[in-house]
Amino acid sequence: MGYSIAIDGPAGAGKSTIAKMVAKRKGFIYIDTGAMYRAMALYLLRRGIGEGEQEKISEKCKEADITIRHENGEQVILLNGENVSPLIRTEEVGNMASASSVNKDVREKLVELQRRLADSADVVMDGRDIGTIVLPGADVKVYLTADSSVRAKRRFDELTAKGEHCDLAKIERDIVERDKRDMSREISPLRQAEDAVLVDSSSMTTEEVAKAILELCEPFSLHGKEFVTLQ
Repeated sequence: MGYSIAIDGPAGAGKSTIAKMVAKRKGFIYIDTGAMYRAMALYLLRRGIGEGEQEKISEKCKEADITIRHENGEQVILLNGENVSPLIRTEEVGNMASASSVNKDVREKLVELQRRLADSADVVMDGRDIGTIVLPGADVKVYLTADSSVRAKRRFDELTAKGEHCDLAKIERDIVERDKRDMSREISPLRQAEDAVLVDSSSMTTEEVAKAILELCEPFSLHGKEFVTLQ
């Protein structure tokens, strides 16, 4: 059983950026759960299954084997042994991932695969249900969040840096609406695990956030039970 760090939180909180930083400094494997859902979406599309065909999605998802490995410092997504990393970032795959990720059987299949990865290596995994559903026994659990206006500004800066025209107010409205959907969905809703440490990154740099999480990986013992503190 490997050492596991679970980082959950709402959209735009910087989970992936921070998780990658922490994994690199700890020498752990970063598990991109979103990429795994995209790989599953690609598998379903290749079999001619549409976004609304939930019964077929439930049936076929059980045949997919998805895993992650690192080659030359880069994350590689394997779908039944094939490297599909260059193929999963299309709009078509993204739309299918959004539609299939709410399917109970898809989530159960990917949770099984994610747990298998965590059993075989030291990992940092980020998402919305890692500490509550995927890895409830994780060694360190963090709920990373930030004010919606801060998250919207980060996304705005990211898009404008790419030359895209966007509306800051609309980005924030979309983020707030996504938060509501994620927190109220029936399957694996977004919520802070009872034993997760809350980290609000609204006024923190990525370096400060990473440092705070790394410090949580050095617990002290009190009366035979492990506790962590965040200064």
